[in-house]
Amino acid sequence: MSNHQDSYDALITQLKEVALLSSCASVLSWDEQTYLPPGGTEHRANQLGLLAGLAHERATAPHFGDLLAELEQDDEVDVADSPRQVTLREARRAFDRASKLPRTLVEELSRVSTLSQQAWVDARKKSDFRQFLPWLEKVVALKREEADVIGFGNGVPYDALLDDYEPGATSADVAAVFSPLRDELVEMVASILESAKHPDISILERHYPVEAQKEFGIEAARQIGFNFNDGRLDVAAHPFCSGFGPGDCRLTTRYNPNHFPGAFFGILHEAGHGIYEQGLDASSFGTPMGESTSLGIHESQSRLWENLVGRSQPFWSYLYGSAQKAFPAALADVALGDFYAAINDVRPSFIRVEADEITYNLHIMLRFELEQPLVSGELAPADVPQVWNEMFSRYFGITPAEDAEGCLQDIHWSGGLIGYFPTYALGNMYASQLYAAAEADLGDLGAQFERGEFEPLRNWLNENVHRRGKQYRAGRLIEVVSGHSLSHEPLVKHLHQKFDPLFEL
Repeated sequence: MSNHQDSYDALITQLKEVALLSSCASVLSWDEQTYLPPGGTEHRANQLGLLAGLAHERATAPHFGDLLAELEQDDEVDVADSPRQVTLREARRAFDRASKLPRTLVEELSRVSTLSQQAWVDARKKSDFRQFLPWLEKVVALKREEADVIGFGNGVPYDALLDDYEPGATSADVAAVFSPLRDELVEMVASILESAKHPDISILERHYPVEAQKEFGIEAARQIGFNFNDGRLDVAAHPFCSGFGPGDCRLTTRYNPNHFPGAFFGILHEAGHGIYEQGLDASSFGTPMGESTSLGIHESQSRLWENLVGRSQPFWSYLYGSAQKAFPAALADVALGDFYAAINDVRPSFIRVEADEITYNLHIMLRFELEQPLVSGELAPADVPQVWNEMFSRYFGITPAEDAEGCLQDIHWSGGLIGYFPTYALGNMYASQLYAAAEADLGDLGAQFERGEFEPLRNWLNENVHRRGKQYRAGRLIEVVSGHSLSHEPLVKHLHQKFDPLFEL
């Protein structure tokens, strides 16, 4: 037994205390986006700023660094990928990164992003970018400052921010996997648009009562494995999932009574995040072994349940009868095949979260290409709408008519989440590779879904992804679980297998 056990226990205690402080802030952030009255925004910003500062102070305390330095001399640290080594490796990374950030910057980022998110909500409703511009300028300036103090050895400021969401990844790494994927997707979209076969999507724009959407969405989330005893579903301007810790995971969505896919697939997407949060080792809360691998792996779970499961034909073979009962006026006269084709329509569209499986990735690539010059200073925040529209026209062949369906549609920049967007497309690639590995182990997943059996896949993900915590970085996790390094090919294969028959390509 190591003679450093007392120090290790002290480190774990400190890590958990920091995590508890952060989870308190997360509850306040969730409340801000769901139930906070508008008049409380500034006070909430001050609350969150104080909590962020307190958590930062604890996370960078000299005693914390002393504990790490002592424990790094422990012989047990040499055991590769052991919980102890993982804890020290990731605690060191977090400590070194946080120690570079002055508390004043941490508090200001928290305060400004809280106010900025509320300004975004109002600006988006009015589709008025000029109203949001001063806040975007503040957020971008603060994120540039953060990148400068974190440092970037390769001369790319954006990489300092990307590393916070996808540890170890660089913009060059992302571009290298995006490039061949983009080529394949552009070709697929062109073929589909030339096809003579296109579904009737008007059936998705019939009247779907909001209360029925909520009940049906909750039941679907429960069926795939989200535990509502330890979670809940609410409404927000932008769908999200917040895992506060063991036993408390919150989902949100938004409803449109004349558009079925928006809320339903939003719920499945966020439930996928929630299943990951609920699958983490509760006893390791606050430590790296009880935290998600990366945002890309987190997105792989949401995109897997939303698309590879939720938009599959076997899933709807099982659930469509229930859908017709929930929405008799809208679906009584619609055949399963027509409904399945409609929810898998492929065409260029403006809103990322409502995009089909193929063009969705192009939405992400556009944002990735915008964020880099925004951080470097080559793109001024004031020029974002014009450049967005120009790039969107090149990518999709259509141009947003207003800011709400263009550069104002996402909450991420208002919340300071610059560097987050690439994880969505990475998540699609991770998801396809993990799904293929699961099917190799479990057999025909589609046949299981047709019988309403989702537990085998969920348990497989619990064992192979969720309970590993941060044992491996994302790329290594994919190699360990699938036997192959990350590739765009599993995603492209999935898309061809699904969409070629639908559009008779």
